[in-house]
Amino acid sequence: MRALKVEVIGAGKSFGAFRALDEVSLTVRPGTVHALLGENGAGKSTLLKGLIGYAPLDQGQIAVDDREVSIHNPRAAHALGFGMVYQHFTVAPGLSVAENLLLAKGGLPFAIDWKASRAGLEAFMAQAPFKVPLDALVGTLAAGEKQKLEILKQLYLQSRLLILDEPTSVLTVQEAFEVLGLVRKLAQSGELSVLMITHKFAEVLEFADDVTVLRRGRLVGATKVADTSADALARWMMGEEVKRALETGTHAARVPTGEVRLKVDGLTVEDDHGMARAKGVTLDVRRGEIVGLAGIAGNGQKELIEALLGQRPHAAGSIAMNGAPYRATREEMRRHRVGTLPEEPLANGCVGKMSVAENLALRDFDQPPIRRRTGLIDRNKMREAALVRIAAFNVKPPDPQRPIGTLSGGNVQRAILARELASDVDVLIVANPVFGLDFAAVADIHDKLRRARDRGAAVLVASDDLDELLELADRLLIISDGEIVHETTAAQASRAEIGAFMAGRGHSVQVGQPASPADVTGAAR
Repeated sequence: MRALKVEVIGAGKSFGAFRALDEVSLTVRPGTVHALLGENGAGKSTLLKGLIGYAPLDQGQIAVDDREVSIHNPRAAHALGFGMVYQHFTVAPGLSVAENLLLAKGGLPFAIDWKASRAGLEAFMAQAPFKVPLDALVGTLAAGEKQKLEILKQLYLQSRLLILDEPTSVLTVQEAFEVLGLVRKLAQSGELSVLMITHKFAEVLEFADDVTVLRRGRLVGATKVADTSADALARWMMGEEVKRALETGTHAARVPTGEVRLKVDGLTVEDDHGMARAKGVTLDVRRGEIVGLAGIAGNGQKELIEALLGQRPHAAGSIAMNGAPYRATREEMRRHRVGTLPEEPLANGCVGKMSVAENLALRDFDQPPIRRRTGLIDRNKMREAALVRIAAFNVKPPDPQRPIGTLSGGNVQRAILARELASDVDVLIVANPVFGLDFAAVADIHDKLRRARDRGAAVLVASDDLDELLELADRLLIISDGEIVHETTAAQASRAEIGAFMAGRGHSVQVGQPASPADVTGAAR
């Protein structure tokens, strides 16, 4: 058996006076999938980074196959057969997929034998559970495709312990079943052991063998998955908090009757290579509704949203806000009261090294009261405004001077929404708004989006998570190969039908048929 047995005994880690991890122990049995649960800030990533040598533990022991080992850096972890897929991407965007895979291997010669390397890569990709074009430039890939590449890198390195930090956050339901199904088969065959952070109870119950739950840096429970339930795990994680959070997500059918706020007509958007990715897209979003845009990653939704956010020009078609032509300039966003939450907000929606207060002021730093009559910025007023927004959106820690890049993913999301929703908006455009967040953070952000809708905003949400859209949206649009191929209300949506349309073969599924995991996995293929 290649799969490793890995034990962590009494692990601890401090950052200054803050105790991020305190006396945590767990055992990953060889050939099993071990899930690690906990809300944001529970210590999960700290534990994994200690295992991988990125941030060595302060105390405790690590044993591999009943032998104590020392892991002080990533090289030591790699030598033991540990491989990690991080929550945030570690691929080189300026290189191709093939170059990223070779770079991950390390030890490259001065002159690469590309013929032999290419043959090896093609043989690997032919056996891989999902395909990413070897010649594709990584910077042009959608978030879901980048996540696939991260997992492919570890499979290519033949890791014996695969550590996954939110591996399916940007994957569709079909892709998630495919990826986790393969990972579990590899574990069951004895090829590897898996330690996985996830926030999705369904993934734990379907694919994990064992589960450990952390809260505020401490161990609160561990058990075999067969001996527990979603309710029991929820109580371990957050007690009554998670019950209330889940209850806020109940979906009520709505029939929007307001005027069209956002209208897209025949929009064509090209990628960085001049290839049309969004092809003649036409859609509208009315006052007081949430429209969900669903599709398998890489089908044009990324480029479409970038065009709507002003991050990418469009080659043909038009965009209108409140009936007026719209080019997504800063002045037009202000005039039409447009709020945005882009995909990967730490990279696209804020400046990581700037403070929370400075990021919260990016929309109105040139407006009174932050801007004085002299033209200078009043930093006291900026801080006062930031404190109000931080409190309203529960941003933690509530420190306006802290660099926003040091916040957890959920708090970065909250901070950007605090900026975008500081005043009422007419249109709100968001992409993958809860990527990598825990249940409480998901419920909180979904609640903010619903409140914006209920105040009259037209909300467009693009997400790679079909479950999220079915829960959140009033109306669903399905995009495949750059075109809107299907529209339905969330209340009438059929998973089987949606899965087939997402995969480009909607005619093959009978409307109204319930979808099993096998159905949606087959539709993805």
